[in-house]
This record gives sequence, C-alpha cells and structure tokens, in this order.
Amino acid sequence: MSFAAPLLLLLAILRTPLFVVIALSAMLGFHSLDVDLSVISIEIYRLAEMPVMIAIPLFTFAGYLLGEGNASTRLVNLTNALLGWMPGGLAIVAIFACALFTAFTGASGITIVALGGLLYPALKQAGYLENFNLGLLTSSGSLGLLFAPSLPLILYGVVAQQMDLDQPVSISDLFLAGIFPGLLMLAMLSVYSMAQPRDRSAREAFDWQVAVAAIKAARWEIPLPVLVLGGIYGGYFAVSEAAAVTAVYVLVIEVLIIREIRLTQLPGIMREAMMLVGGIMIIVGVSLASTNYMIDAEIPTRMFEFVQQHIDEKLTFLILLNLFLLALGMMLDIFSAIVIIVPIILPIAVGYGIHPVHLGIIFLANMQLGYFTPPVGMNLFIASYRFEKPVMTLYLATIPFFIVLLISVLVITYWPALSLSLLPD
Repeated sequence: MSFAAPLLLLLAILRTPLFVVIALSAMLGFHSLDVDLSVISIEIYRLAEMPVMIAIPLFTFAGYLLGEGNASTRLVNLTNALLGWMPGGLAIVAIFACALFTAFTGASGITIVALGGLLYPALKQAGYLENFNLGLLTSSGSLGLLFAPSLPLILYGVVAQQMDLDQPVSISDLFLAGIFPGLLMLAMLSVYSMAQPRDRSAREAFDWQVAVAAIKAARWEIPLPVLVLGGIYGGYFAVSEAAAVTAVYVLVIEVLIIREIRLTQLPGIMREAMMLVGGIMIIVGVSLASTNYMIDAEIPTRMFEFVQQHIDEKLTFLILLNLFLLALGMMLDIFSAIVIIVPIILPIAVGYGIHPVHLGIIFLANMQLGYFTPPVGMNLFIASYRFEKPVMTLYLATIPFFIVLLISVLVITYWPALSLSLLPD
C-alpha cells in the first residue's frame, strides 16, 4: 500500500474529480484493512437516511430562485433606504446586502456577480475611492457564511455528526453559534467603512417615504429570515422542514405572485441548482466512507497523539490551526474543505478542549478569508472578471479588508463565548 499516497497525489495533480480521489482513497484504505468494499456503497446509501440532507437541495433551490429574480435589487434598495443615511451608509448597505444574499444562496461568487453590478457603480457615484469599492465588494462576497441557512453550516454539521463525538453537534446549534461572530464581522467592516474618505461628503437624509416604499417592494423577502430562524427556534420546524417551507414559499412568491420567473424557466433553474447539489452529495457520500475508514484505522487518534507531542498548549494549536485554514481556504472550495479536512481536525481539536460547534465557526470564518486571500483566493478572480480589473489591483484593494476580518477571526477563535453563548445548556 506504499504506492497509495503517491497515486492519490498524482491523480489530484492531474485534476481528477475530487470524489474519485476520495473514493479511491477509501477503497484502498478498506482493502488494506481487509474490509469488504461494499461498505462504501452502504455509506453512500446512508445519505438517503439522513433527514437533514434534504435541507441542502431545498435551500439551494430557494437560493437559485432568489438569485434568478430581482430579489437582489430589492434587497439593496431596502438596506439603502434603512441604512443609507448613516456615515459610510452605502458601504454598510453593501456589507449587509452581500451577507444576507450569501446566507441564502450559499455561494460567494454568485453574490459578487449578482450584487456587484448594482453596488459598484453606486459606490463610485457616492464618492468612495476606487480601491475601497473593489476591496469592499470582493471581501463582502464571502460574508454571510456564518448566518442561517448557510449551506456550509449545514454541511459542517452533517460531517461532524458522523464523528461519534461526546459533544453532539446539531444544525440548529450551529445556526445560533454563527449569529454573534457573523455580526462581529459585519460591525468591524462597517466601522472601517465609516472612516473612509469620500470625494463627496454629503449624505442623503433619511426619507420615510423612500423607506416605506422599499419595505413595501421587499415585503415578500423580509419574512424569509423570520420564517427560517423563527420556525426552527420556535419549535415549529425541524431544519429539513424549514428548508421545505422556504423552498415552497420562494417558489410561490417568485412564480405566482411577483411573477419574475416564468414556469418555462423552472427546469433550467432546477438543473443548475441540482448540479451543485449533485456535486456536493457525491463528495459527501464518498467522504463518509473515507471518514469511517479513518476512524477504523484510528488515524485521528494517532494524529492527535503526534500533534500533542509537539504542541503542548491549546493557544499554540489554535494559532497553527488559523494559519492552516487560511492556506486551505486559498486552495480548496469550502464544500471540499469541509468534507476532507473536518474529519481529520475535529477529533484533534476536541482533544484540546475545543467545542465542536466553536470549531465549526472558526473553520468557516477562516474559509471566508481564504476566498479573497492572495494569490489564489477564488473571489479575487471572480471580481477581476466581474469588474474588468487586473487581479493585482484586487490583491492590493483587499489587503485592508483582510486585516480587519483577520482581527475578527482572531477574536472569534480566542473568545469561545462569542460563539457558544446562545447555545442551550
């Protein structure tokens, strides 16, 4: 089996689909333990028995429907009417609009493409400097991953639940844990934005008529966060049921009431949404098999013992974990990172006394930064294409935002109560 690692590395270099590499690693691992390979098929079939997995395609479909309609325009108009009068108002509008949009679509690239065309010229017209505009929209594209019903939050919970930990990890706990850390990120970026110089210092006064008109225009989108969070924490819905209610609600609103999406468009939207879901599901399925192999082979235990020999303190471990996750976020998309890395680092982190829910928030907060960390952060290239600017320009523009969000990530990492204070005892 000494050839296995070089073979898997070669396949990865040759850009073999990720699920193939993971499945092959699981097959070779189980073969080395003389375990029947049918166990992999059983693990993939187990996806159908996980009620929470239903939430992923339903939330994804709802997000694609919102992205296809004019929800992004109404969202920007609403936040601008309510927050635009503040110092740095339009910048704060961009931050909150991007965070809300990413939370429901689950993909930062979609946010940059959908909202960038609206916000970039508006920020420029408001007198903000060019580099600030580019840096703000590129970095804000990944905000919102910590807010329900973020797909990465759900996926982390699914993977963590397979690890047989002493401390349970529920999706609803993760939704609660992400609230304060997510708000901290938004607040720190807002304060930074308020301090920015502008060519034109005049701000529009708050206008009740404009605000009421914006609220009326977005009256169908406003109930969505209440529907999801209120339904789950009010005890009315499970996470999967909340996903179903959300999907039906958005479908009825977009197709039958607002009528921004025609019935003939639905098959195309479903196809695009389910292509993403299919990719996630097959990776999760083979990753569950790979995770079970690692548990059977006691790989996490041996890794923890190795790490413990070289790292004595929890603080040192957390510092190295942040550095590792930042580098990981540059190289892997967030879904692949969750299913590949979480089964490895979660048992190690628990061994150092880190709550698995807190680790999930640390993980996703670092991934947000990885999206726009030079040299290969994905959002840098999406923004370069969207705004027709050189990638090097985006590198320089995002540096201040990286520093601000890095500080917030450090606070999230070393202040566990920020993530865990809302969790039930």
